[in-house]
Amino acid sequence: MREFSGILRGGGEAIHGVLPCSFQGFFNISCLSKVLDLPPENLIKSISAVPVSKKRRVADFQLSIASVTEDNSSDCLAPDLHLQAQKLAERLKCDAVVSEISAGPGTVNFTINRELLAKTVLRQVLKDGSEYGVKSELFSTVPKQKALIEFSSPNIAKKFHIGHLRSTIVGNFIANLKVALGHEVIRMNYLGDWGMQFGLLGVGFQLFGNKEKLKTSPLQHLFEVYVQVNKAAEDENTKKLAKDFFRKLEEHDEQTLSLWKQFRDFSIDEYIRIYKRLGVHFDEYSGESFYQEKSKEVLNMLENKGLLQKTIKGTGIVDLSEKKDLSSFSTVMRSDGTSLYITRDLAAAIDRMNKHNCDTMIYVVSKSQSNHFQHLFQILKLMGYDWVERCQHVSFGLVQGMKTRRGEVIFLEDVLNEVRSRMLQNMASTKTTKEIEDPMETAEKVGLAALIIQDFQGLLSSDYQFSWDRALQSRGDTGVFLQYTHARLHSLEQMHGNEQLTDINVACLQEPDAISVLQHLLRYDEVLYRSSQDLQPKHIVSYLLTLSHLAAVAHKTLPVKGSAPELAQARLCLFQAARSVLANGMKLLGITPVTQM
Repeated sequence: MREFSGILRGGGEAIHGVLPCSFQGFFNISCLSKVLDLPPENLIKSISAVPVSKKRRVADFQLSIASVTEDNSSDCLAPDLHLQAQKLAERLKCDAVVSEISAGPGTVNFTINRELLAKTVLRQVLKDGSEYGVKSELFSTVPKQKALIEFSSPNIAKKFHIGHLRSTIVGNFIANLKVALGHEVIRMNYLGDWGMQFGLLGVGFQLFGNKEKLKTSPLQHLFEVYVQVNKAAEDENTKKLAKDFFRKLEEHDEQTLSLWKQFRDFSIDEYIRIYKRLGVHFDEYSGESFYQEKSKEVLNMLENKGLLQKTIKGTGIVDLSEKKDLSSFSTVMRSDGTSLYITRDLAAAIDRMNKHNCDTMIYVVSKSQSNHFQHLFQILKLMGYDWVERCQHVSFGLVQGMKTRRGEVIFLEDVLNEVRSRMLQNMASTKTTKEIEDPMETAEKVGLAALIIQDFQGLLSSDYQFSWDRALQSRGDTGVFLQYTHARLHSLEQMHGNEQLTDINVACLQEPDAISVLQHLLRYDEVLYRSSQDLQPKHIVSYLLTLSHLAAVAHKTLPVKGSAPELAQARLCLFQAARSVLANGMKLLGITPVTQM
């Protein structure tokens, strides 16, 4: 929230800089910068909105003395931060905008005139709508970029494994956030569609395959074939046949390629169906197969640069050690000259940068592949590609304990069916379900919210223990609670007229529970900024859960029904603003807000 430039302090000229929340406009920053003898840009990053507290009344903004001290090379500030905060608070005076100034432990706290706070926050939220928070001046100095995000990336000819769920929803979140902030985003699905496993699968299909089953239930049948051929692969002859099949693939044998293409086409059709259920789409479907020719060029480049070495067995390696003693190396070529996963990744990275000229390239892949990406980036650097500094591996941990009623689960579709089924059962036990137009679709959206919120509550790099009971609770910090709150607030709007409210009497919104919601709405852009910096969704999740709890309390203590018209209208405006921001945040996370539950 940024548009407060008419409200100045002390008659000075407002300094337009990057300020957390709506501090700019409420204050004349030049006044503070003069008192502290600091340039405004140093001061700006030290101010933030104060998190809402359930236990006590809090100020609206705080100035961190520690961060100001760090930036103050003249050392004129007292070493005792609390004493310094008290001294500064005494030098600043309240006025029509700031109703209270106090010193905290290392902070100077500012409380804004309550009517001005309510008027400004509500006006901005309802005016900006879906762009509230993202239009903040916090992002004014962040250059708009072109980002290529590789995520999901399942292996073709296999059913969508639960292990790919995290990559899919995390990548989708990062893409959503970047698009909302005005960046150009290319969503890429880099399919595992090449490699020795296709030699094994090709031989398996020749031995155990059924063309009719391939047409009717492709991925299930190929999964069954893969299980059978893996057992058979204990035999050396089967291994040799698999190597021959893959070699024929690399040599573009027509019959072999035709069978592989069927596997790929059937797989993509199946994946698109699953992605639709997840609300995820891609701009490009790429794959390792696209780069099997270009990987030969990469090997030639490595050789020409003197980076490719041959082992006694004939495999090609790149020395990554600092002392060039092979204490760390990466294998980039098999002894028969065929490419490896990393060779194709090198070719893909070079090709993408040549084609798209990205400002950043993000790989959303499990932390188990951290070593692979470390090697990938090191080799690109050795090859002289400076843009590798703009490449980033966003890693994530494992989901543990994911079981359906039928036992241990490995397929994503089973999880989606299970969560939808459980939500339908839960909804059937409530009185309002019969009013829902499409219970199946609602259960799907609420169930997906349950999965996403449980997944996004911690650091992405952490493993976490999945719990159906915890995920599907209608109260507490769950996706179900977010959906329930949104539906409840939407219902309130429908009941009392959902037109945009303009001329409301903000003096009616002075109760502590109303102020808490307003203070929390102030912080939304700071939360978005934090997530945009570290690409962690947990900041937004925590913010939305707190907003839902604050709105739930306010819904009980600040009734719209039965209140005087002026009071009812003011409260309805507050709830409209809360629902709008809740919906915005949920959509960024990949959740479609429901209007009935």
